[in-house]
Amino acid sequence: MPLHGARNGAEEPFAAESRSLLQALPSSHRHVCYSRPGSGDAAGRDYQTAGRLTASVLATLDLPRDSDAYICGPTEFMTEMSSALKDLGVDATRIRTEIFGPAPAITPGVMPTPTRPPHHPESEATDGPQVGFARSGLTVHWDSRYASLLNLAEACDVPARWSCRTGVCHTCETGLLSGTIGYAPDPVDDPADGNVLICCSQPVDDTVLDM
Repeated sequence: MPLHGARNGAEEPFAAESRSLLQALPSSHRHVCYSRPGSGDAAGRDYQTAGRLTASVLATLDLPRDSDAYICGPTEFMTEMSSALKDLGVDATRIRTEIFGPAPAITPGVMPTPTRPPHHPESEATDGPQVGFARSGLTVHWDSRYASLLNLAEACDVPARWSCRTGVCHTCETGLLSGTIGYAPDPVDDPADGNVLICCSQPVDDTVLDM
């Protein structure tokens, strides 16, 4: 049973596709919450609850206690949903989460966690490859004054995870969604296929990172 929360029908991702897939499943059900339904959104057809998807909404749905739950969303939302499911009797081992947004920063006592939302760097270059931070919704131009993609992320207050900054520990290993990168210095061990060590890499062409 898919449960989903969105602002309105215009901002519900893959709405038509998900409904089509559900129609092909026997005895399928869905529950959609629109926090701010649009003028063209019809209750019962497009959504079931006006308001956010909350613990009180879950309590009305009579969810099977042996369900496997997969939760995706901001950290606060996942915490609330996980707690609500446990209160309803779903075993914690059946609850899995995946953050939708930047992962929390890891900076080992050297730098504070950024408090500003991601932004363009000061004196941004007007040429050079474009670097997209997909989860942060930000695309900026690469500038050679940055030693690495990690340095660029920090200049933009994009939450970044790092420890050694020399390509050794792999704490900074990040998904490379598109583009080509080079390393200087070369890492001690290569990252997994499709990943990049942002602490010692630079973009060769337009690049999109999963951060």
